[in-house]
Amino acid sequence: MLKKILVLCFTITSLMHFAAPLVMAAGEVSNAQYGYYGYIALGCSFGLAIAALGGSIGMSNAVVSALNGMARNPGAAGKITTTLLIGLALIESLVIYTLVIALILLFVKPYGM
Repeated sequence: MLKKILVLCFTITSLMHFAAPLVMAAGEVSNAQYGYYGYIALGCSFGLAIAALGGSIGMSNAVVSALNGMARNPGAAGKITTTLLIGLALIESLVIYTLVIALILLFVKPYGM
């Protein structure tokens, strides 16, 4: 599992580092603007990696707790499963929100740059 997370984080970091120059290729870009987008790409990639790590840890804890609850009380498995699926969807939505914010930071040009 850790290897999959590391590969995912590396892939996302690489994509964001390659996306920043492509965004700037459309127009005339100075060194200051290039540095700005480089830092934005770096910050977005680290932010997304931290969000993915936190989301995966939260999901694993939720699943472990749900399985423990189902093992102790099999009659409540239906309610626990419903609550688990809603909780997993909410946890995953936080990671997706981080991805949306990272993409906005990468592709929106602030201050008319």
